[in-house]
Amino acid sequence: MELLLRRRRQALPAVAVLLLCLAAATAPTVQGFDILQILGKHDEFSQFCKLLNETHLAGDINRDRTITVLAVANGDMGQLTGGHYSLGTIRHILELHVVADYYDEKKLKQLSHAATAASTLFQRSGFAPGMAGYVNITQHRGGKVTFIVDDAADSVKPVTFVKQIESHRYDYSVLQVSSVLSSPEAEAPVAPPAPINLTEVLSKKYCKSFAGLLAADAKAFDIINGTKDTALTLFCPVDAAVAAFMPKFKNLTAKAKTAILLYHAAPDYYSMQFLKSNKGKLTTLASTSVSKKDYTYEASSEADTVTLDTTVGTSDIQATVRDDDPLAVYAVTKFLQPKELFKAKATDLAPAPAPEGPKKKKTKKKGSSADAAASPSDDESADGPAADSSSDDAADKAGAAPAVITRWVAVAATMAATALALAA
Repeated sequence: MELLLRRRRQALPAVAVLLLCLAAATAPTVQGFDILQILGKHDEFSQFCKLLNETHLAGDINRDRTITVLAVANGDMGQLTGGHYSLGTIRHILELHVVADYYDEKKLKQLSHAATAASTLFQRSGFAPGMAGYVNITQHRGGKVTFIVDDAADSVKPVTFVKQIESHRYDYSVLQVSSVLSSPEAEAPVAPPAPINLTEVLSKKYCKSFAGLLAADAKAFDIINGTKDTALTLFCPVDAAVAAFMPKFKNLTAKAKTAILLYHAAPDYYSMQFLKSNKGKLTTLASTSVSKKDYTYEASSEADTVTLDTTVGTSDIQATVRDDDPLAVYAVTKFLQPKELFKAKATDLAPAPAPEGPKKKKTKKKGSSADAAASPSDDESADGPAADSSSDDAADKAGAAPAVITRWVAVAATMAATALALAA
């Protein structure tokens, strides 16, 4: 009895750990949110949604934590959609609608006829003097809640809370307000950014050789250069990486050369902070401009190092050449090789090893197609073909899976029969 009790006591910690793991696995988690996706469910916010996208403010909102967005319906947008403001000014006005704190309908109703000042993304931008980047939130008699910029003139009318659109407690909230918040500081004219000379940016340290490859490919250069003023992240291999890859690059077709250069460019602006805090696939200009194939890669970070994994190989970000919205340029340690042009790493393709059975004598047939598949020619290296075609190796490896399963089933049947015989 004492031994049994001791064993039960020893088992309790293990049971407790198991229960904690199950609780953690089933607990709701927030992996960030997509403001465009949330507003995209509601047609009445299509114009507000469009401006968030055009000003690149949507990306900043998605990367933030503990945030409240004050959305405005199409019919209440006023001069914001009339072409009266530059894109830079519109961004500042929209920044007033992003409160750097969490407010849902319940929290607004709990203000108890009091006012509170909340900071906005306009305050964070550095363009808001004094209190111009703060919004006063006030609850009035009867439960009415209003928002007004702290330094707004007396003639400016406050906007009213209409309804809650979506929220996740203490993380994010999207609320509808009656009209656009007004602020002379936010509505001030913003000078357009100076034009970016992409060749000049790349011709500096790290990217000179890659700049030369782009200059020699008119199609790739035109596509990348035409994207830089909207949103672009370019991963340029350092000069040593370009030199090491040149023997393979020279053997590619013209179409493949264009594709692999565009493979180094993502049609979105990714700050270093975003790359370090987010994981997932990055879409490239190769997949959106010249091909219907995937042409993506995974981005991950560990110990402050960002790594790009193409499944053919990995490359680390070595330095930041430029990080200024809408253009980011990062120097990477290796040339990025897409799986669409080169063979993926063997560890990614190899099937599970099959149990060894009795060896059978094989009759070798001279010049058979099986021998040709088993012994690739010298010009078909593990690094991939020299033409712009997708490798079928993955499909060939996958085709071996049924044979492996069949062998496992046969072994399992033999073991079962043996067990029955012994039991008899």
